[in-house]
Amino acid sequence: MPKLPALLCALVTSFSAYAVDVSKSEHAKKSLDIYRTIIGMPTVGGRNQVPVMANYLSAEFTAAGFTADDITITELDDTVSMVVRYKGDGSSGKKPILLLAHMDVVEALPEDWERPPFELTQDDTFFYGRGTVDNKLGVTMLSSTFIRLKKEGFVPNRDLFLVFTGDEETTMGTTKMLAYKTPMLANAEFALNSDAGGGALDNNGKAISYRVQAAEKTYATFELTTINPGGHSSRPRSDNAIYELMAALQNIEQFQFPVRSSTMTRDFFRVSGEQIGGELGQAMIDFANDPDNQAAADRLASEPSYVGSTRTTCIATMLRGGHAENALPQSATATVNCRIFPGVSVESVKAKLQEVVANDKVEFVTLDEPVASPISELRDDVMAALGKAVHSRYPDVPLIAYMESGGTDGLHFRAAGIPTWAMSSAFMNPNDMYAHGLNERLPIKAFYDGLDHWSIILRELAN
Repeated sequence: MPKLPALLCALVTSFSAYAVDVSKSEHAKKSLDIYRTIIGMPTVGGRNQVPVMANYLSAEFTAAGFTADDITITELDDTVSMVVRYKGDGSSGKKPILLLAHMDVVEALPEDWERPPFELTQDDTFFYGRGTVDNKLGVTMLSSTFIRLKKEGFVPNRDLFLVFTGDEETTMGTTKMLAYKTPMLANAEFALNSDAGGGALDNNGKAISYRVQAAEKTYATFELTTINPGGHSSRPRSDNAIYELMAALQNIEQFQFPVRSSTMTRDFFRVSGEQIGGELGQAMIDFANDPDNQAAADRLASEPSYVGSTRTTCIATMLRGGHAENALPQSATATVNCRIFPGVSVESVKAKLQEVVANDKVEFVTLDEPVASPISELRDDVMAALGKAVHSRYPDVPLIAYMESGGTDGLHFRAAGIPTWAMSSAFMNPNDMYAHGLNERLPIKAFYDGLDHWSIILRELAN
């Protein structure tokens, strides 16, 4: 048997239950090298590290045999996007497939973390670091898969495009540019997104289900502002900008939007409930059978993981007010972020919030330009390819379409007319999901078990 590299030997020894096959050792090592390197880059908005990461990845692709013409890095403000074309031979006559991931991450303050956030560290169970899940795992797996396939001499029967954005966590400027203004991507047949979906494990490590993200809620943010003449703090007024804003926010806090469902969300709850079991599982099944079941809806609303799948949600996220400690506030502003159920308009949500606030003095401003995207109906060929990848690890696990409560790059590609499904390579317990939070982590087993995920899918869809 050929001698394994020292690093891989250590990994095989430590994780013998899922030892890496010798034939895949170079792919495993390259994947880990990329993962470690890019997590070490603090690609937070404003730090100018996304271009550094794109240049590093470009060098890796070039070393694997991609040409300069295959790689496009485009600047936008202080970040970049990156597109890598894997040229097909055109024998299928089919349009290209896009593969999505984002290079940027949310901020992580070292003083708050138990481990350095911008360094890949590990214990016996987890990899730790900002982006280990969201979404440098996706960047790593897609990049190493392209490199692997190129070195193996694979020639797809259609073009494949890696589409890496640089500001998904902030303005999505690069996302919009790629989705709406990049001709070479515009005629894609569909897109596969690495930034959502994935397998769920229970507390015993049993696979419960694999979720395919086929829809997203509309992301909309409103600023609520109160204005006041102000004055000296020693001479309080009966009206106060901060107090008026507080009253408005309390009204929003106490309000719930009505329960909503779709065929997809009901199917999701029905299958998930059967897998999860217990009191929560029964509530899922009851809701799937009757969305008007108030007890079931209330039970799901108490679960942060599922409340977003049952209704529109709006929550205060930022606050500012006043200008001096010894002066009455002349203004106070709150940011309220909403995740709106498909089919509900942004304007109707804004109107409902204004009604709930019940104070004409509170000014409402809609930030940016919210974009609603359609549901991407499942395709047999995509689901068959995904099923082959998933069932190679967990043969009997059901594949379920679901709606994402958060937002990804996929919403803009769907809005641009490109059906998009998210299908991460990771299987993990939802309780281990720390994306955007402290001490973000990924099970080491999930990393190594997912090494073949994308190569199986691409060989099925482009071979």
